[in-house]
Amino acid sequence: MTAKCVMVLGTTSGAGKSWLATALCRHYVRQGLRVVPFKAQNMSNNARVVEGGEIGSAQYFQALAARAVPEVRMNPLLLKPERDTHSQVVLLGQVSAELTGLPWRGRSERVWPEIAASLDALRAENDVVVIEGAGSPAEINLMASDIVNLRVARHADARCLLVTDIDRGGAFAHLYGTWALMPEADRALLRGFVLNKFRGDAALLAPAPQMLQDMTGVPTVATLPMWWQHGLAEEDGVFNDRSTATGEVTCTIAVVAYPRISNLDEFQPLKNMPGVRLRWVRSPAELADADWVVLPGSKHTSGDLAWLRAQGLDRAVAAHAARGGRVLGVCGGLQMLGEALIDPHGIDGNAPGLGLLPLVTVFAPDKTVRQRDATFATLTGAWSALSNVGVRGYEIHHGQTMPHSAMAAAGDHAHVAMPDGVAWQNAAGNVLGVYLHGLFEDPAVLHALFGTSAPTLDAVFDGLADFIDTHFLPGVLSSLID
Repeated sequence: MTAKCVMVLGTTSGAGKSWLATALCRHYVRQGLRVVPFKAQNMSNNARVVEGGEIGSAQYFQALAARAVPEVRMNPLLLKPERDTHSQVVLLGQVSAELTGLPWRGRSERVWPEIAASLDALRAENDVVVIEGAGSPAEINLMASDIVNLRVARHADARCLLVTDIDRGGAFAHLYGTWALMPEADRALLRGFVLNKFRGDAALLAPAPQMLQDMTGVPTVATLPMWWQHGLAEEDGVFNDRSTATGEVTCTIAVVAYPRISNLDEFQPLKNMPGVRLRWVRSPAELADADWVVLPGSKHTSGDLAWLRAQGLDRAVAAHAARGGRVLGVCGGLQMLGEALIDPHGIDGNAPGLGLLPLVTVFAPDKTVRQRDATFATLTGAWSALSNVGVRGYEIHHGQTMPHSAMAAAGDHAHVAMPDGVAWQNAAGNVLGVYLHGLFEDPAVLHALFGTSAPTLDAVFDGLADFIDTHFLPGVLSSLID
């Protein structure tokens, strides 16, 4: 068996590659085919735990859409930015200190054999591989060391779609310019242009699609209307700031969006919840009317904590907690809630914490990466609805957190919210810190907190597939795998 490969390229980051690849995975699996996703190299702090380590969240969800078991071959190389000029390198699910220390261009030939082998193995086991590119295939400064766009397309003899965000403006120039900068032999792999996020009457686009086809030989095969609430988490840290909610707003949840935020996709179910307004905040004023404040994960906890202080958000979070407002810290957010970050090995950095939980975190070279089933203990106060609720989630973090010994000796104890150092609560009951990602993807947690649930992922995937079935020209999707 050698799978047909359908590849989604984009004119820019954020053009719509990830969600379109997810939709294609569900479309083709509904045809009775064995389907898997693939992305050679992903740069994202949104990661999921699978057998063998961690992969980018986009490929995790694409695998679920394809009704396949997510695995490390689907995203063999993951770059997790820690600073503007430095990323942690994860190869086949595991952190590689050697690759992390290499210059960007120096990695390509070292990792290409693993990338090619992963793709070849997936092709041998399946009918269709849906491949996602990264950024743009026209980044000519990177083309010589490319391992994620055209090199992959050539290796797989992929039938490629090129998607652009027409809402940004300049879509036809983006499509033509990308085509023009691609090597001539690679242009032959392009089977169609896709206009994404279009508002208005598609008939008004004429005669541009035909003119573009006359110049390039590539047809425009779909014009996809703007669709904000498809239910799939945004990829690459790109999220809209619309404070939307379905129906009457009964709860406003403010998630602090610091620069190295990680695993923000786990909050998508809250965005889908009726009556919940999810707000990404970067200033104290935006916390004023929040019912909850969430400190999410971070790929550089001490750096994001310094940013939070520079914005005055440390005082705003403390004031919210002092008023009895709910505060939730997840992973790096839990570490921030404690008294101190201690870094004897130069992993993340030393820093004083926010002091909302009597805990201390010590960073260590080893990284905790695991799936986990856990059950909340008996909680008090604002989070008491979670008492004895079982949850399945995942951990991805450096460092271990423990009670502050001097504070505990003085009688200031953190209440154990989950066993084995996974979660703690303050004495008043309104501040909760957990290492477990994925709480809001668990129906039991949503039901306990809100009395209802968000749409299932299966319903979201089917909605995406229905959408492209409706808006692609007839026969195009089947022709890509003929």
